[in-house]
Amino acid sequence: GELKNDNYGRDHHPRCYSIWLAGGGVKAGTVYGETDDFSYNITKDPVHQRDLHATILNLFGLNHDAFTFRHQGLDQKLVGVEVPAHVVKGILA
Repeated sequence: GELKNDNYGRDHHPRCYSIWLAGGGVKAGTVYGETDDFSYNITKDPVHQRDLHATILNLFGLNHDAFTFRHQGLDQKLVGVEVPAHVVKGILA
């Protein structure tokens, strides 16, 4: 969603973040996505947290769509239920 002053959290990189993955089926030496010169805005290949979670579950050999659990009478997924998640194939070996 849109980032505003009231939902920025601690104002610490609210629009983007970096993560380092190694082994387990991740393509070695890969840089995926880009930010602007100040590392404030994503400029290429954004990855939502739900897609990162789907990718990690895929690397564990789990289907993120089939991996569900019941909570307060509703079926839930680790990747969320509102918007479909996608495996980031560009980082897979």
